[in-house]
Amino acid sequence: MKNKKIKEPTPLLSIIPVIVLVITLFFTIRLFGSDALEGGSQIVLLFASAVCCTIALVYSKIKWNVIETSIMDNVRGVAPALFILLIIGALAGSWMISGIVPSFIYYGIKIIHPKFFLLTACIICSIVSVITGSSWTTIATIGVALLGVGQAQGIPIGWVAGAIISGGYFGDKISPLSDTTILASSVAETPLFKHIRYLMGTTVPSMIITLIIFTIAGFNFTVITDLQIDVYTILLKETFNITPWLFLVPLVTGIMIFKRVPTLVTLFLSAIMAAVFGIIFQPNVISEIAGNGSVGIAAQFKGMLITLFGSTTICTGNPEMDELLCTRGMAGMLNTVWLILCAVCFGGTMMASGMLKSLTSVMLRFMKKTVGVVASTVISGLFFNVATADQYISIIVTGKMFSASYKEKGYESRLLSRTIEDAVTVTSPLVPWNTCGMTQATILGVSTFVYFPYCFFNLLSPLMSIVVAATGWGIKKEKNK
Repeated sequence: MKNKKIKEPTPLLSIIPVIVLVITLFFTIRLFGSDALEGGSQIVLLFASAVCCTIALVYSKIKWNVIETSIMDNVRGVAPALFILLIIGALAGSWMISGIVPSFIYYGIKIIHPKFFLLTACIICSIVSVITGSSWTTIATIGVALLGVGQAQGIPIGWVAGAIISGGYFGDKISPLSDTTILASSVAETPLFKHIRYLMGTTVPSMIITLIIFTIAGFNFTVITDLQIDVYTILLKETFNITPWLFLVPLVTGIMIFKRVPTLVTLFLSAIMAAVFGIIFQPNVISEIAGNGSVGIAAQFKGMLITLFGSTTICTGNPEMDELLCTRGMAGMLNTVWLILCAVCFGGTMMASGMLKSLTSVMLRFMKKTVGVVASTVISGLFFNVATADQYISIIVTGKMFSASYKEKGYESRLLSRTIEDAVTVTSPLVPWNTCGMTQATILGVSTFVYFPYCFFNLLSPLMSIVVAATGWGIKKEKNK
């Protein structure tokens, strides 16, 4: 049977599901707070998807199988991220209970001065993410350790998470090993290293301003006293076997990343290595996790399995330290997996219904001067991050939508690829229901709304892209043949 004639949705009609999503999310978060991720936000996303489907079926006469196929394609696209997320849960648990993260915290407290902690954390995460090409891996490993150090030093958790995420996405944006960097340059048909060199025009100024802010902020915090730091270090020493030998696991993990071993394989092997080190160096802690009645090899095996898949709590006698050392394992990631699936469902319905295309057409009308071209691309990239809930989809859609317009107006392809990175890659962790926003909030245990104001690099990058376009610095037009 032939499809009935499909009616293109108007921009006004297309914005309805987005408005419904934003309004219902606002009230859901007001009602449930941080617990909104335990089910409320998921239902809201499905409700917004239902609104979108209703408009598509009734007004545009689109068949259900077209919408269903689009949703399945989106789910297929994020499937690797879901598995990585589950493995990160296991890795976070094993790194904590094996003593790796406590050792980082112990030595970090002694080495890093609290006044310069935010600056140091941002720089460390920047270096690691450039080398690894992955913000997720950086934040899930060294980021989690640095978060513990910052908490132990009494620095507000939102600031610490903001420094970690700023540094992590600096590398994710410019590293030649980063999948988003490669994807953005490919979509815009720009040679990779030409793309990276051009990125420096907006990335370096954004990072310099970010580092200055973190440096100034560090001198304005009232950190905990040396006596309190001594209490924390003593508790860590009494609870765990603190030893530099535990750093062999991060070292081997770093080597695997440098050798470009697949991310899923690297994280899985790192979690298993940490589990083995935990049995060797922390047998008492693992026996405590296993519970009463478990002894010997059985206790070690049971305790480490719980560490990998479930929630664990270590009793040190200090409530702040207990909260710092608790883990959630793979089970702690299930709400995020559920949320991602609902988010890509919404993105799939928006794409299949033609509403994303309709809303983008509005942006194209403002592409007259250079600053208008770049600003339209930035706004569209931000919108796609919100509407599709996935940075990869947003990069591809933004690139495809604007590629012809950039060529028609004579702009170099590298301007498009840079603007996509400035608008999409770095802003993805700022959207609570985006795959990146949900993942980073879950890994760090910090709500997106808490760290959002302090991710200065992520906030500055899209603004810097527009500012540089307004000045015209480094922007050339090619003569149309």
